[in-house]
Amino acid sequence: MSKFAEPMARLIDELKKLPGIGGKTAQRLAFHILRASDEDADLLANSIREVKASLHLCSVCNNITDVDPCVYCSSATRNQRLVCVVEEPTNIAAIEKTRHFNGAYHVLHGSISPLHGVGPEQLRLSNLFRRIEAGEVDEVILATNPTVEGEATAVYISQQIRRPAVKVTRIATGILVGSDIEYADDSPCSRPWKAGASSRPPSTRIYF
Repeated sequence: MSKFAEPMARLIDELKKLPGIGGKTAQRLAFHILRASDEDADLLANSIREVKASLHLCSVCNNITDVDPCVYCSSATRNQRLVCVVEEPTNIAAIEKTRHFNGAYHVLHGSISPLHGVGPEQLRLSNLFRRIEAGEVDEVILATNPTVEGEATAVYISQQIRRPAVKVTRIATGILVGSDIEYADDSPCSRPWKAGASSRPPSTRIYF
């Protein structure tokens, strides 16, 4: 028999489904919600419902947005012919923090990982290739994470871009191999690594 009342047990079980939330943390969050005012609880519940109802993927770049196209794809001040490819929507915020990129984005929502059954067909690549084939892109910057999966994804995309006029580059990674793009900061230190080069520069910061 559960040591919690059934509504509390259900709430704890749902909170445990969130990434990084274990049983004890889920219990603390559940009791915090229980102790919160009715107004605060309603605001939380309404925020969750609004996120699910209002947010969707941009039809151009796959970023999470409440307008279509998203603010990056519709901006007249950004270079729409320069496209930075990232794995997840959260990577965009990290790159924007560097303050060295003023182009557009494309979000893959994952990376190639045969061990986890993720191949190119599971990534959101088709609209990127359509933009390239339509002649709308001059340069693609591959900003996937410096992991085995991220590198494999970058190599695959570079091999699939067959238009000679499109320049393909790889960001200089100033974070440890195996780490994540989200740890980039705003201190430029090196030039981008060009696709096909034998090695990347030993940079200490991300730079576009």
